[in-house]
Amino acid sequence: IIGSNRDSGIFSFLDVVTLCRCAQVSRSWNVLALDGSNWQRIDLFDFQRDIEGRVVENISKRCGGFLRKLSLRGCLGVGDSALRTFSQNCRNIELLSLNGCTKITDSTCNSLSKFCPKLKHLDLASCTSITNLSLKALSEGCPLLEQLNISWCDQVTKDGIQALVRCCPGLKGLFLKGCTQLEDEALKHIGAHCPELVTLNLQTCSQITDEGLITICRGCHHLQSLCVSGCANITDAILHALGLNCPRLRLVLPLLLVHLTPDPCSNPSTLVSGNCHELEKMDLEECVQITDGTLIQLSIHCPHLQVLSLSHCELITDDGIRHLGSGPCAHDRLEVIELDNCPLITDASLEHLKTCHSLDRIELYDCQQITRAGIKRLRTHLPNIKVHAYFAPVTPPPSVGGSRQRFCRCCILL
Repeated sequence: IIGSNRDSGIFSFLDVVTLCRCAQVSRSWNVLALDGSNWQRIDLFDFQRDIEGRVVENISKRCGGFLRKLSLRGCLGVGDSALRTFSQNCRNIELLSLNGCTKITDSTCNSLSKFCPKLKHLDLASCTSITNLSLKALSEGCPLLEQLNISWCDQVTKDGIQALVRCCPGLKGLFLKGCTQLEDEALKHIGAHCPELVTLNLQTCSQITDEGLITICRGCHHLQSLCVSGCANITDAILHALGLNCPRLRLVLPLLLVHLTPDPCSNPSTLVSGNCHELEKMDLEECVQITDGTLIQLSIHCPHLQVLSLSHCELITDDGIRHLGSGPCAHDRLEVIELDNCPLITDASLEHLKTCHSLDRIELYDCQQITRAGIKRLRTHLPNIKVHAYFAPVTPPPSVGGSRQRFCRCCILL
């Protein structure tokens, strides 16, 4: 019987909406449903348009020290005042998402620093008023911080990063996407003070170079996921450093390196595949010097590979795909392979991939030697596979005896 105190723990498994409905059944259910012990994890994203500061204040008073996880993602009506009250009441909070709460300023981080020493995960993405003062405050009051997202907080500089990492040595995830003021100096601080770092997102941090990233590789040997897309100053030297220093690497997003050496023995991407046996995703799009040698190394050393992009790798041939298709990742792991604009690939490659039972998607745009018949044969073995390809319409032959030039339908439209 739910009405008894002994069985009231069942309410702790219910979500916010269900708890509110239960609170309307009877007086006894109201008491049980609104008991703070049942509100340890709250996600208000579905109510983001209706959530105002007073709602957060009321929730904090009801939950008190029971609350461990709270998501206010997208709640534009919540500001510093409400979060100060929240911090004072919910001192055991461990995970807090304020993603997109644009009213938030450094004052909120000061409150969290003063009252929430157990905070481990904090999401401040798109809180554009956040500055170095916030990171300094967090470093002083939240030493247990493991994951911080300050993506698009573009006022943050190396000084804020330095203050943060010196006092939060247990950081495992840093999301710095769009922090355009960060330079190599910031990465040097991270590499020196974050030995446990697992995930680093530096997307569109356009000022960083190989120098800063090599420092990360040398100091963060547990690194598993690295995103440096939109970082135009990165070269293949970073792949070399990753291969030598980060054996646990699982995800490399995307590097867009066009100057890789064609020699598979000295190719940095080969070094990554040879040393990073936990690799799950490799993006080599537009690495135009990549050859079959790299695919041979991937097939031998990367049994967990799930996603591989070889788009515009124009030296890849059917032989490389043959090795990949016979490797340990092929039968149960490989889910996506992107081969668009690989001109040497033929239907033979599709034959080599037919035993990849987990293959969910293959990209074949502008692979001129791939035919409809080859795709049809592949689908007989993998009926659920998504094949993305394009076949240009055939230009009709010129009319007999006519002098007028004939065009295909595409040309007529153009």
